Amino acid sequence: MSKTLIDTFAQKLIAWHGVSGRSGLPWQGNRDPYAVWVSEIMLQQTQVATVLERYPRFMKRFPTVKKLATADIDEVLAEWAGLGYYSRARNLHTCAKQVVTEFAGKFPSDPALLEQLKGIGRSTAGAVAAFAFHERAPILDANVKRILARLFAVEGSIQDKAVNDQLWNLAIDLLPKKSVDMPVYTQALMDFGATWCTSRKPVCLGSEKKCPFVKDCQANLSDQVLLLPQKTKKTKSPEFDCNMLLIRSGNTVLLHKRPSKAIWGGLWSLPESLWKPRVPGANDADLSAQELFQAALPQEKTLTLVKTCRSLQKVNEIKHVFTHRRLWMHIWQASCPKELPLVNPDLKWVALNQLGRYGLPQPVKVLLQGLSLVRGDDLKN
Repeated sequence: MSKTLIDTFAQKLIAWHGVSGRSGLPWQGNRDPYAVWVSEIMLQQTQVATVLERYPRFMKRFPTVKKLATADIDEVLAEWAGLGYYSRARNLHTCAKQVVTEFAGKFPSDPALLEQLKGIGRSTAGAVAAFAFHERAPILDANVKRILARLFAVEGSIQDKAVNDQLWNLAIDLLPKKSVDMPVYTQALMDFGATWCTSRKPVCLGSEKKCPFVKDCQANLSDQVLLLPQKTKKTKSPEFDCNMLLIRSGNTVLLHKRPSKAIWGGLWSLPESLWKPRVPGANDADLSAQELFQAALPQEKTLTLVKTCRSLQKVNEIKHVFTHRRLWMHIWQASCPKELPLVNPDLKWVALNQLGRYGLPQPVKVLLQGLSLVRGDDLKN
């Protein structure tokens, strides 16, 4: 392992950032730990282009940790709708409450204390501490793992604990000596991995730009740039089918609040049947109304619903791709002359022009817009 590279890495990276790093991002240069924290959570598994649009809107809606902590969870989920990974929004809400109740509304500067808060892992804690408090705390997101694995030719899957521990030790060793350099160094690490030392097209394999570490990078010197870091082979994502009921009553639609620990947890969606492993070519056209309603609304008076609702027909089939699975949603539409009383407290008749106040899964939101049930404005906040 090159001691020279370890000793000079931070200075070289900071110098690189001054010329080639990203600038002008709305969360850059902000030392407010709340603003830093929101941006870090939002940037997890979400493209920067999407966050550029949504981050300012979120901060305008919830400008302080107290505002977020006292907001209703439905309001938070509605603002998060479309960003995916909704557990982040629920954790964000819980964490804000923790900061208000346990730390008097002030984020702690100690990374170890930050890590104890809901939804904040070691790398996010390091980023908040570095940006907001100039703490010499390392980060190790996917981009940084890739940089370090290539620079030091770290072999083995990055999912393995031993490899992960080795990368954390490297991340600590490479920290700049001066705490005042931590914000720009941390930003430079993120930028270098996102724009130069990328997964498929790192600049060292091109001819237009010269990497500042071209003579130090062990992966480059051994022609292993695209082979490191090593990853476990992905298995094919399983596919599922479910039936969803789109029931209208005049200007209202029937929605169901999903369990907090389920996929799309805490969001309001259409009543649905249990997910079943997909059988290609299977025909559900012969399902009776009784079977459909019983599967999607098991606690309700199914016979009354069947007799009351009219014109039940399949109107759409939507394929939605999650990170680790695919779902085929079969949409069955019906109309109901009046809003029938409901047994399940997680069911609710919602006025079409009020849907913007509810967090909706993106495919359901698009479905409602596409079927002209509501104008686009009705689904905006």
